[in-house]
Amino acid sequence: MILWLGFLICSSLIVYSGMRLSRYGDIIAEKSGLGRVWIGVVLMASVTSLPELATGISSVTYAGVPDIAVGDVLGSCVFNMLILALLDAVYRPMPISTKAHHGHILSAGFGILLLSIVTVSLFLGSKVFALGWIGVYSLLFFAIYFIAMRVVFFYEKRQISEYIKEMTAELKYKDISTKTAVTNYTVNAIVVIIAAIFLPKIGEGIAETTGLGQTFVGNIFIAISTSLPEVVVSISAVKISAIDLAIGNLFGSNIFNIFILAIDDIFFVNGPILSSVSQNHIISAISSITMTTIAIIGLTYRAEKKRLFLAWDSMGILMVYIVNLMLLYMLR
Repeated sequence: MILWLGFLICSSLIVYSGMRLSRYGDIIAEKSGLGRVWIGVVLMASVTSLPELATGISSVTYAGVPDIAVGDVLGSCVFNMLILALLDAVYRPMPISTKAHHGHILSAGFGILLLSIVTVSLFLGSKVFALGWIGVYSLLFFAIYFIAMRVVFFYEKRQISEYIKEMTAELKYKDISTKTAVTNYTVNAIVVIIAAIFLPKIGEGIAETTGLGQTFVGNIFIAISTSLPEVVVSISAVKISAIDLAIGNLFGSNIFNIFILAIDDIFFVNGPILSSVSQNHIISAISSITMTTIAIIGLTYRAEKKRLFLAWDSMGILMVYIVNLMLLYMLR
């Protein structure tokens, strides 16, 4: 009962502050001129992905369960793509991929690159080359993450310079100062982070009572609980028509999640972390790659209408998630 009450309190705080976080993130994007794609990929994604970081570090240092850490990261990547389908259901006028900026393909591509390296490293297992106790792949994760941030930043800068007149006409927050936006963003970010840090531990306690395996629990229950900030922030962003902020947050969170995996590897001193976990995590990694690829196709094709309440690409993403869930349950 206490665990469920704690879960409800943390979730409520994340919902309240997450809604405000989206609004002030959108204001910062407008005031700073950095663009909603970059703000979503970097600023929003880093805040909403901090629960995965807290869970990963505690899992490998205190609990000694690297499967929970890796499962949380990869499960969150899969769940983030499911959120994209959820956003499509929430956004009524047209397929959300049609409204989104083409620049998301860039961050989605970097996500696929990172997840591909994870998949190969999991497959190789103990054969992965290590520097001390750290897998060489972690160095690649660090390098690719910072390259991705730089490339997306300069891409956005170029796009903004080309459409500066159009963006000036779309200013929505003329009456709110940059200082007010940054202050409110910071306060709400702190609330989200504190509540989200407690959430995984509470979720782990609830999940343990079910008797399911670490790989399944990490990929499903813990991943969903740590992804709650992404859900709230992204839906809130869509509600205020900040589509690029919402989608940038999801693709950016996937990139940041793999960056977190490299940090987990540093804290896990018993050897390369991907050599010490179940190869069943490959299922989640491949599922995330497949879902991201479908999203890229949707962003490129840009369908004009959607059947029922979901576009065809969102239906594909949903189907892959269900298959991923079934396979993990079968192999638990």
